Amino acid sequence: MTALELERGLRALGYDAFRPGQRDSIAALLEVGRLLLVAPTGGGKSLTYQLPGSLLPGTTLVISPLVALMHDQVAALTQRGVASTYLAATLEPDEMRRRLSGLSHGEYKLVYVAPERLAFEGFRAMLSRLECPLVAIDEAHCITDWGHDFRPDYLRIRDLLAALPRARVLACTATATPVVRDEILRQLGLPEDTPQIVRGFARPELRLRAAEVSGAEEKRRLADALLAEAIGGGPGAAIVYAPTRKGAEAEHARLSAAGWRAACYHAGMAGADREEVSRRFASGELQVVVATNAFGMGIDRADVRAVIHLGPPGSIEAYYQEVGRAGRDGMPAWGLLLTSAQDLPLRRRLLEMPTDERAPDPEIVAHKWGLFLELMRWVEGGSCRHDAILRYFDTEEAIGAHGCGHCDVCETLAEPADEAEATLVVRKALSGIARVQNRFGLNLAAKLLKGVEDERLAWSGLRNVPTFGALKERTEEWIVRLLRRCVTAGWVDFTGGERPIVVLTDSGREVMHGRRPARLLLPPLSTRRRRAERTLGAGAIAAAAPDFFEMDLFEALRAHRLEVARAHGVPAYMVASDRALRDMARLRPRTLAELQLANGIGPAKAKRYGDGFLGVIRARDGSGGAPGAAAAAPASPA
Repeated sequence: MTALELERGLRALGYDAFRPGQRDSIAALLEVGRLLLVAPTGGGKSLTYQLPGSLLPGTTLVISPLVALMHDQVAALTQRGVASTYLAATLEPDEMRRRLSGLSHGEYKLVYVAPERLAFEGFRAMLSRLECPLVAIDEAHCITDWGHDFRPDYLRIRDLLAALPRARVLACTATATPVVRDEILRQLGLPEDTPQIVRGFARPELRLRAAEVSGAEEKRRLADALLAEAIGGGPGAAIVYAPTRKGAEAEHARLSAAGWRAACYHAGMAGADREEVSRRFASGELQVVVATNAFGMGIDRADVRAVIHLGPPGSIEAYYQEVGRAGRDGMPAWGLLLTSAQDLPLRRRLLEMPTDERAPDPEIVAHKWGLFLELMRWVEGGSCRHDAILRYFDTEEAIGAHGCGHCDVCETLAEPADEAEATLVVRKALSGIARVQNRFGLNLAAKLLKGVEDERLAWSGLRNVPTFGALKERTEEWIVRLLRRCVTAGWVDFTGGERPIVVLTDSGREVMHGRRPARLLLPPLSTRRRRAERTLGAGAIAAAAPDFFEMDLFEALRAHRLEVARAHGVPAYMVASDRALRDMARLRPRTLAELQLANGIGPAKAKRYGDGFLGVIRARDGSGGAPGAAAAAPASPA
């Protein structure tokens, strides 16, 4: 397909020019025949399959879980003269038969289907008889347990692709870490050398903020302040995400009573009511939608000026997808994420709850817990919020040497902490955890460290230990915040159950005994925010943020990890997590003992995989070659 044909097709679809990266993505798809495209919500992924689909002979198949998005895209394509349709369970039987008949006769250039449609043998048989030049899989992270929105029906796509060997394959997702990207390729049966393009994550127009709140009153105050700042005096809209349906309904009632043109949206509402809310929001009738995470996919309103989270979602991927619905017109927009001290144990409890009386897979619990901790590290991170997100998604984009300049961290940097003082304070805090572990929770550990008289400390004998009052010069609230940062650093963990209790991890024990550095910035001493309405938290975790690892070595380690995982037939995360690879790239260990300083690398993993990782590090340090150029062979199973 020539450049001239692409330009003509672009104009036929109503566009004057490609967005950055779109032409390269289409070229890679047409040349190689397969592509994994990662770009955020609103980043123009749909053109990557719509343009080739409108020009290639035959019928392009688009698999999407979003009926609203199918409807809107088909309407737009049809208006521009591209014969398109969608198949969904919401259609009347006669209409479904009419569309299937048209599909069987090759009347459509693009057909959109939900993944559930692949369960019908007759539909799969029809596809095998069609000329299908391209299969596009939207929201491709849904195919993996490690994505934040797993859909079992996506697992049928691999067999479909095998039955259409001549079709090009495009997998699209708005949010996927390197581990998830590798798993997407594996689940789809695509070769590991499938091109991966990660673009469009830099959103400098978003003013990102995060705050830890001490109660409902502070949460309401900060939310109200941002709504007034973002849309109070002018046009635009806001989305307020609540963790629960009940919470969404309560916040909707509060904002409506305050005079906002607001509506509520959650999965418990009737479908017609949800569609009406979406219509009113898209038309500009509503100022605010208060919703659970059921709202937003397929919503295309460019003037969303603020996205407020009243509680943390499950991962950075989920958060960035949701906050990315603001500022699509390129004008300044705000994102505010509110957290509280209860979020960590509550999330752990939710992850460990049985489903259909079956306990969840411990590996999946551990993975999702890790994703949540990455989000909490981002909340408390001391570097530019945009820089931290770009590092997390492993993209080559950059905000700039001095950060974005307008997130809360850039506006009010954390106070510098003395390294020796920080080390002493952290070790005292971990000693408090060691005293109460397997018996009590985080708050009682704080009381122990503060020296608070409590009957539980008395009858358990902890009133008389040297750790009692070890941090008596600090406030109890400050100590709780410090202990939460120890959790996000991976030094403290929670057990499950109705009342999660704390335990000291192996790495936490290493830090406590001085065998591992206590790389942690202490929380600010002030218990109030520096600017009542504008400054929304600025503590930092230096240990967990991958500020100083070399991306070049990290990529080499990641390539080696994938090779090892494929050789052993296991997911990549079971070999080593991204965080472990970042630690390796930062620490550059030379021995198996030093390798175990990396997060999650214990004696067993060091013995099984260590020589290979050390070989990659030695090769990089010695030759400076390309990633993986001199990597050691995959380790043998133990």
